Amino acid sequence: MGLEDIGKMNIWKSLRIYNEKKVHRTEAEVKEEEVERFTNLYEHRKGEITSNKSYKLIPKFFFKLPSEDELLLQKLREESRAVFLQRRSKELLDNEELQGLWFLLDKHHTPPLVGEDQMINYEDFLKVGAQAGTKCQPFFTATVFAKLLQTDPYGRISIMQFFNYVMRKVWLHQTRIGLSLYDVAGQGFLKESDLENYILELIPTLPQLDCLEKSFYSFYVCTAVRKFFFFLDPLRTGRIKIQDILACSFLDDLLELRDEELPKEAQESNWFSAPSALRVYGQYLNLDKDHNGMLSKEELASYSVPNVPGKSEYGTGTLTPVFLDRVFQECLTYDGEMDYKTYLDFVLALENRKEPQALQYLYRILDVQNRGHLNIFALNYFFRAIQDQMKVHGQEPVSFEDVKDEIFDMIKPADPLKITLQDLINSGQGDTVVSILIDLNGFWTYENREVLVAETSEEAEV
Repeated sequence: MGLEDIGKMNIWKSLRIYNEKKVHRTEAEVKEEEVERFTNLYEHRKGEITSNKSYKLIPKFFFKLPSEDELLLQKLREESRAVFLQRRSKELLDNEELQGLWFLLDKHHTPPLVGEDQMINYEDFLKVGAQAGTKCQPFFTATVFAKLLQTDPYGRISIMQFFNYVMRKVWLHQTRIGLSLYDVAGQGFLKESDLENYILELIPTLPQLDCLEKSFYSFYVCTAVRKFFFFLDPLRTGRIKIQDILACSFLDDLLELRDEELPKEAQESNWFSAPSALRVYGQYLNLDKDHNGMLSKEELASYSVPNVPGKSEYGTGTLTPVFLDRVFQECLTYDGEMDYKTYLDFVLALENRKEPQALQYLYRILDVQNRGHLNIFALNYFFRAIQDQMKVHGQEPVSFEDVKDEIFDMIKPADPLKITLQDLINSGQGDTVVSILIDLNGFWTYENREVLVAETSEEAEV
């Protein structure tokens, strides 16, 4: 045996002894060794970072939020945020300053007039900006002027449009600050409880809600908040961005209730109005036959989607039993019954079927095989219930093959055998397809659309 062979034997012997020791080591010893290795590696890396001056130029971008037991840090964070928001609020134009701005714009308008609308050119625009004060400076820029510039032959912008632009910006900042006061975590999001508190404290400032009794406030707040979360939180994360709240039109609808002379038609079409909230909650109470505060599948079966905003009939439900079965399978229930929040989602989906969020809600129910697409089986599964209802009402059932072909012709899916949610949304016919599959009245309306159009035209002529 040569020296090389002896050397190999010694190596294998050493490895065997090391592995035997490794096997017999306790879990604590293994963990201790891992911690020691990590510590050595961390200290080595930390030394490299400390010695390298370029690392010190990188600003800290993550600040850990105080934990629940760090009360002093939490209080300090809340106070600092309140001071910051107060300072930002003082930077905004108040009513007196807005009046002063309007006076300056009116004084420096650039003739000639266009109808009754006063105009201003860029030179006079800058003159007003120089006299308006520091708070107004962000509005008097070339960028803002270019945004509002349209087809005026003299290169001017409308004074009224500019002033409305300023007021809109001020309102957005005020609202942003107001909403941020309810953002407990300070992360730019509002949880359901945060938005509930905001709307609850907003109620006394809305004259159109003066008729509501205080005992109804909690139901009103629930009704209002559900619309925000249904449309702005379709993935059900439990929070919505303040930016998304400002970007949608819901706050405009809510604050429209400040108008003491809001027309009746506008109130009926506004989800946040007192008549609308009372209608939805009254419908819920009417459906709750056993008065236990929840809705069973049998009670919900008499629900009827209003054809005209603000109007609904009870006991004339035309939704199919198959669809209602799926609703109770997919939606949150308690011992097989639906609470008011779940009911609100149901109502919002059925009354806004053209909206992507409503189609997403309904699509999840229609996707009976949970495949992420609707195939011929799924369409037939729901349409058979429509055929059964037609027989009950003494109507001649329509062939599924004909309806199936019409649905695919309307949607024009990317795959000729499958309909995805995106196909429904892109087609612009998603609401029609959903109505055909879940609602006898919706199917009847579709089948008789030509007759209904003719009757509408005749009534208009008369």
